[in-house]
Amino acid sequence: MKRISILPGLLAAALCLPGMQASAQVLMRGNDTDPSTLDQHKTSTVAEANLLRDLYEGLVTQDAGGDVIPGAAESWEVSEDGRTYTFKMREGAKWSNGDPVTSDDFLFTLRRMMTPATAAGYASILFDIENAEAVTKGEMEPAELGVAAPDPQTLVITLKQPTPYFLELLTHQTGKPLHQASVEEHGVNFTRAGNLVSNGAYMLESFVPNDKIVMKKNPEFWDAENVQIEEIQWIPFEDRSACLRRFEAGEVHVCSDVPAEQMAYMQDNLPDRLRIAPYLGTYYLPVKTTKDKFADPRVRQAISMLIDRQFLADEVWQETMIPAYGLVPPGIANYVDEPPMLDYAEMDLLDREDRALELFEEAGVDPADLTVELSYNSSENHRNTMAAVADMLSNVGIKSSLNEMEGTGYFNYLREDGDFDIARAGWIGDYSDPQNFLYLNEGDVSFNYSKWVNEEYDAKMAEAAQTLDLDERARILAEAERIYLDEVPTIPLLYYSSRALVSDRVSGWEDNILNNHATRWLTLED
Repeated sequence: MKRISILPGLLAAALCLPGMQASAQVLMRGNDTDPSTLDQHKTSTVAEANLLRDLYEGLVTQDAGGDVIPGAAESWEVSEDGRTYTFKMREGAKWSNGDPVTSDDFLFTLRRMMTPATAAGYASILFDIENAEAVTKGEMEPAELGVAAPDPQTLVITLKQPTPYFLELLTHQTGKPLHQASVEEHGVNFTRAGNLVSNGAYMLESFVPNDKIVMKKNPEFWDAENVQIEEIQWIPFEDRSACLRRFEAGEVHVCSDVPAEQMAYMQDNLPDRLRIAPYLGTYYLPVKTTKDKFADPRVRQAISMLIDRQFLADEVWQETMIPAYGLVPPGIANYVDEPPMLDYAEMDLLDREDRALELFEEAGVDPADLTVELSYNSSENHRNTMAAVADMLSNVGIKSSLNEMEGTGYFNYLREDGDFDIARAGWIGDYSDPQNFLYLNEGDVSFNYSKWVNEEYDAKMAEAAQTLDLDERARILAEAERIYLDEVPTIPLLYYSSRALVSDRVSGWEDNILNNHATRWLTLED
């Protein structure tokens, strides 16, 4: 067995001092939107992940720089064949109600996630666990999942094949534990304030939709003495400009995102507060391939050719995004040196328009007869992006309309086969591996918003999952991406950078490629 050595403690940066409004220990954090749920098995958005990161701690977690560190498990061993992980639970770890955190909590959580009745949209992220996929399909019982708790201090997870990024998978919100007794007592209401029992640095105090979510420091958290912020007030800001205004007024310490159209203003007036960093994510447009007008890949390819990604990156997003001609973002681990790209990545825009018209003609479609509804979740950045796309499509006569939807239920709508034409979506890497982006297009994955099914693509993804040699696996995944790019069921537009406003009173904020910033690591100074 390979043993992983563990550091005994992790310290926050500094002490809290009195300050803004009631107390310097109250951190005002802007969030992208309200959560649609706080059930970790029902979540799918970054906004929800931000909240769950403060409420719960998984077997492993991430430090301020985004690196994997011990969490509810203080150590682990990996078998020589890379398939079996044996976790030793942390002595003294407790739930917010004082109950001990044990291996049984994680056994219950992982079985619940894979139980078909749970309908966990993100269950597929842990399909590397032995029998997981069969359990979700109802072909096997939850008790047959490759997870065991031989005693309260030991959890054993068996994988169907070696997975080099498995520990990173466990940092995702779906791997965070549930308090079994409270879930069984309250049912779907276990996430409500007063019912929710958490094992992370914070407890849920209150939740007023469209106003704020209040969390208080969890005195039972095993590292509570090093948690400096006493209270967090999470405020939803679908209007990024509103967060900017309140930030400048001193009413908000952190904005999770910023209005791109005011980038020049922030660079001039808030240069030391504006944080822009590389981010492992892709901004893309799912196209509903089951609709007749989009069924022909030539039509989808033509629409993609008409979009000026450089304009979107430079003008709409004010040079805080990078034009994307593939789904897998640059800088990702375990991939080929030269990832595949759309064939017209280097083609002049006017030449692309000419080629798009040829593709429409080959498909027997007159673009002047084509109407497209462009759906997006509320945000001025998304609205401006889709308005620009509509203008670009109009250059060949395509008629477009904009459909703004409230962010709270938007991604559930996409996952549940909502009746859209073309929609805005974004995917932030849960771990640094191309599989995390490419699996979005597999036929049976709930995040396959376009409902595209390609047997050759699915076969490549299955082959890659069985390939142990990382170089060979990378080559197979690149072949899968090539198939995707030939049919563009989703149209890649931009690669993300993270953009935030962080007060000079906040210390401990470290830019990282996953843009994870747990409040546990932050300090608010006078």
